Amino acid sequence: MVWADVADLIIEKPGSVVDGLNIVEFNDEDEQNQTAKVSSLCNRLDDLIAKQQSGVLTYSVTNDRADMGRVYAMRKKSVGLLGNVQGDNKPIAFAEDTAVPPENLADFIAEFRAVLDKHNLKYGMFGHVDAGVLHVRPALNMMDPEQENVLRCISDEVVALTAKYNGLMWGEHGKGYRSEYGPDFFGAELFNELRKIKTAFDSKNRLNPGKICTPLDSNEKLVSVDSVKRGKFDSEIPIEIRQEFPQTINCNGNGLCFNYDESSVMCPSYKATRDRRFSPKGRATLMREWLRLQGENMSPSNMMLAKTTLINLLWLPYKVVFSIGKKLGMYDFSHEVKDSMDACLACKACTSACPVKVDVPTFRSKFLEAYYLRYLRPISDHLVSNVELMMPLLSKQSRLFNALTHNPFSQFLINKVIGYVDAPKLSPHPTQRIDKSFFYSETRYQKLSSVETQNVVFLVQDAFTSSYESQLLADTVIALNGLGFYPLILPFQVNGKAQHVKGFLNRFEKSARKASTYYNKIAEFGRPMIGLDASMALVYRDEYTNLLGSNKVNFKVELLGEWLMSQIYNIDLPIKEAKANSIYSVLNHCTEKSLINDSTSHWPTIFSKLGLEAESVNTGCCGMAGTFGHEKGNQTVSKSLFDASWKPVLDSRPKEQILATGFSCRCQSKRFAEASLKHPIQIIADLFK
Repeated sequence: MVWADVADLIIEKPGSVVDGLNIVEFNDEDEQNQTAKVSSLCNRLDDLIAKQQSGVLTYSVTNDRADMGRVYAMRKKSVGLLGNVQGDNKPIAFAEDTAVPPENLADFIAEFRAVLDKHNLKYGMFGHVDAGVLHVRPALNMMDPEQENVLRCISDEVVALTAKYNGLMWGEHGKGYRSEYGPDFFGAELFNELRKIKTAFDSKNRLNPGKICTPLDSNEKLVSVDSVKRGKFDSEIPIEIRQEFPQTINCNGNGLCFNYDESSVMCPSYKATRDRRFSPKGRATLMREWLRLQGENMSPSNMMLAKTTLINLLWLPYKVVFSIGKKLGMYDFSHEVKDSMDACLACKACTSACPVKVDVPTFRSKFLEAYYLRYLRPISDHLVSNVELMMPLLSKQSRLFNALTHNPFSQFLINKVIGYVDAPKLSPHPTQRIDKSFFYSETRYQKLSSVETQNVVFLVQDAFTSSYESQLLADTVIALNGLGFYPLILPFQVNGKAQHVKGFLNRFEKSARKASTYYNKIAEFGRPMIGLDASMALVYRDEYTNLLGSNKVNFKVELLGEWLMSQIYNIDLPIKEAKANSIYSVLNHCTEKSLINDSTSHWPTIFSKLGLEAESVNTGCCGMAGTFGHEKGNQTVSKSLFDASWKPVLDSRPKEQILATGFSCRCQSKRFAEASLKHPIQIIADLFK
């Protein structure tokens, strides 16, 4: 997704391999001077390209501030992306940030590369030519003692090389484990002044002890390149387990998840709490230590044995004992890990916004599964795991169910016993709102004409839309039918999202296999399969594929906006004129934004084609995320997220012109802003009513 953000700005030459990008920025108080500088460089580049000997392939120019921002955002993320390489050899920042006089940089780079090539290492190289600063990250396996020795060897060689070219080991930042070289580079007099400052502010050496320098009169040593590193602890995790939890082990600590931008989707739980334990980096770190402490207990074979019915029954008395011990305050590091995992909204932002794709929801599910092999589960977890089975059945008697559950006494019991608040009311079952001719059956499909078959669009139901917003499903049928398609609603299949979120992985696997078997058969018709809610529909692409393998998932469920975007230019129908001055604001589901490129542009483009006007509003997480926002213990975090990002939008615009693509988002808006937001497809449906 990082490259996709700038792909339109970078011209690629077909058949060429790009080794690197140079970003050149010109600033001048006089516009003519600046234009002349840019033209001079472009003319020089044209000559180099024509000669085909310099290595210059192509170039592009932009004067747009937003475009420049995207390019620099790519540059910023590219260092983190290095950590996403496959295998155990990961780029390590132990020799980066050297700085030499710019006139020495070319020779310095040549010798630097020779040092790395001598050790047959792959590496990433970045830099700032004007300042002579170089960021180099050689790829090493820090769990291998021999490669750790290579780190020491290269480190010393780079230090000598940097001194040779009258440079410094630290151009901008990152002294840390290179502190031992400080006295030689700074000199005795200047280094002593640093120690005086350290003494004045940290005489007991408590803040980053041994990094940069130590206080005067201190016998403590500077941190050494040979000091214990994270790789040593990772090496204590059995190989089989490291392979089972790559999303955890691959975290390189780049820290982009420490994101404060309220309109960004990245890690809402960290934004709301400012607690680093509740960030992807924090959770990955806790999980690594937990896996190390578990040893072989977390191996796939041992986990398989532990999950068998017989073992679970025999272990039940121990679960009771351990759960009582937990209530009495008995310590278990697992509880610290679980506290961190409980704050996760499973929004999937970390799987794309994190440069190394630290997939917290995936390893969170595995952790919860293991945790509850030892401790008793709360009642609420069992209810959530079965919600997809229950809701479609209960919605057939929605009035009765709502009367029984949405009265003061029932709400009090649900709050106290189950720990849930503000559960929405069920809507009438879809069959009570939609003509039966729009529901799929083999017989009905076989009776369709060839013209009708070519226009068929299969609607994949999800439990939340069908059970709580059946009118949305009905409006989708109206809109698609009006646009010239033949929508057919597929029989409901359990998706398993809730099971995955709560760590019921055995149940989730059964649900995934059953649903895949059914949808694979439907896919054989070669017609589009469409889902309405991102958090549910994208499970088929992500969790199903990861679990079953792409060869077992032979179908693709597209989101409605995603699919319509590819079809809308083929539609040419007389549409009612849009209401004057009606500009709709579209708020996208955070999972949709995380996993689908350009999803925020879909509905504005679709509306424009149909004579309507819409704009995408950049928001972060609404704070609901499935059942997260309904859990009593999450109310503070849930509301703070809504207030930070969504509430300002709802307060500043006419609510009837605000549209939301996510069920959770609409539910949250109704709960905290008394706003009954519509899905964009419902505005299109109104054109055909």
